[in-house]
Amino acid sequence: MTSSNRTPDSDETGSAPRRRAPTRCALGLGSNVGDTKAILDKAIGRLEQTDGITLVLRSSDYRTPPWGPVPQDDYRNCCVVIDTLLSPIELLRRCLEVEAGLGRVRDVRWGPRTIDIDVLIYGLETVVESDLEIPHPRMGDRAFVLIPLAEIWPDAPLGDGRTAADALETCPDRDGVVKLVE
Repeated sequence: MTSSNRTPDSDETGSAPRRRAPTRCALGLGSNVGDTKAILDKAIGRLEQTDGITLVLRSSDYRTPPWGPVPQDDYRNCCVVIDTLLSPIELLRRCLEVEAGLGRVRDVRWGPRTIDIDVLIYGLETVVESDLEIPHPRMGDRAFVLIPLAEIWPDAPLGDGRTAADALETCPDRDGVVKLVE
């Protein structure tokens, strides 16, 4: 029988593990079913209560036209900047848990929803998996994402060499996005 100098709090060398630094991320949130303001507030609150997630900034809320082919009401959208110790897939799972807890049902692509939470940016990492693509592949063309994101993190790296502010300069449909003052 061999013994080990490792403890549950040590790495393979017996040394205390290094804590990794938090990663700066951006999330996009949207709702167009029910009390959209309350739903966004609840979603952000639940994310903020998650171990390993610290809310850094929240954008203003914006009324935005729906995206996609399904007729539906306008959305309320916002973005948040967070620092997280969660991995990209753990962050996605937590976002999906929050969606489910707030009544999100995934039945129609681009259809109405109580809440949608997209992981837009995870530091400078690129992730391409079947259920997660970071940076979000279409955010650079969507005013409903770029306007709130540029409000709170204009230098946010979109992964294609542009920042949120750069992409917003040439983004179509900006006129349809209206800042809500409440």
